Amino acid sequence: MLSFWEQKNFLNYDLIVVGAGFTGLSAAINFKKKHKKAKVLVIDRGVFPSGASTKNAGFACFGSLTEILDDFWSMTPDEVLQLVEKRYTGLTQIRKQFGDQALRYQHRNGYEILGEEQLEALDQLPDINHLLKKIFKKEVFSVVKDPSKFGFSETVKAVVKNRFEGELDPGAYLNALWEKASGLGVRILSGVSVVEVNHEEGRVLAEKKDKKEIFEFVGERVAICTNAFTQKLWPASPLEPGRGLILLSKPIAGGIPWKGAFHLDRGYVYFREVEGRLLLGGARNKDFEKEKTTDFEVNPVIKEHLNRLAQEVIFPGRPVEWEMEWTGIMAFGAKKSPIIQQIGKKTAVAVRLGGMGVALGWLVGKEVSELLSEL
Repeated sequence: MLSFWEQKNFLNYDLIVVGAGFTGLSAAINFKKKHKKAKVLVIDRGVFPSGASTKNAGFACFGSLTEILDDFWSMTPDEVLQLVEKRYTGLTQIRKQFGDQALRYQHRNGYEILGEEQLEALDQLPDINHLLKKIFKKEVFSVVKDPSKFGFSETVKAVVKNRFEGELDPGAYLNALWEKASGLGVRILSGVSVVEVNHEEGRVLAEKKDKKEIFEFVGERVAICTNAFTQKLWPASPLEPGRGLILLSKPIAGGIPWKGAFHLDRGYVYFREVEGRLLLGGARNKDFEKEKTTDFEVNPVIKEHLNRLAQEVIFPGRPVEWEMEWTGIMAFGAKKSPIIQQIGKKTAVAVRLGGMGVALGWLVGKEVSELLSEL
């Protein structure tokens, strides 16, 4: 039961954003910057964002060589180029907006390790560099002359370097977003689950975790930024969830002989050094169907595959003990391009970031805020 004062002050807004991850907070911040007197509310069901914003690996990337080549099977060259440009622009903008120190950004380059069966990708490296020069003005990819210096197993036949890739701390990025939103007067309501959005009227029904109380918020505009958790709020959404597992080791005895953000298997597997530990994740392609879920459980098939890569390929002959594991839920579709569109008189969506939320979240949130400003 709400009081007169609560109904008067807490239920009506100029913009309601559902989802407090990178995209949702960006939408709120950019809308508030443009409409300084606007009342803006962000709602999320979790204490922290529920999807993958603070559960990802912290790669500031736009696609490895084989990942970009793989995209040509489902996208035109122009679409691939536009997506890479969008990702890189997004990364450039967050570094400019928040600063490398706040993001704990490190520019230690990106790398992709190739086995015997993937070496043919090197034949197309010059063509990809030529295509990407339209964006970067320089060659992006190059072949490392001595791949043995990384200490990988002999199954690694080549290593491709990406000079434009870096790493950041996803939690630090979220902190920067929180501080920016708070400074602008954006309200963030956590631990409340949105169960329904009336796309035409801007009515948002939400319930507390104990499901004992329903709140009805009303927004002049509503942004749905729930990525993998969008189906309930937009049943026609052309996306499906994709779970990602991450393992974090105990400090590696004897140290780690390399730095940077590493990829393999067309970008499905990724690893990096974090405070002397190995962070290793991905491999949902080893069990696609079971990973199309919004459950946060650990798939033992994928965990075993990652463990084997750590022991046999990344640190052959060296012990690797795991200290932590967690999962995050991403959203994918027939194409990797995000969906930013109006779906009702007062409602727009910004979803399906294709596992590239770090790169795309800020830019996609900004674009949906601009779309909503026109309503």
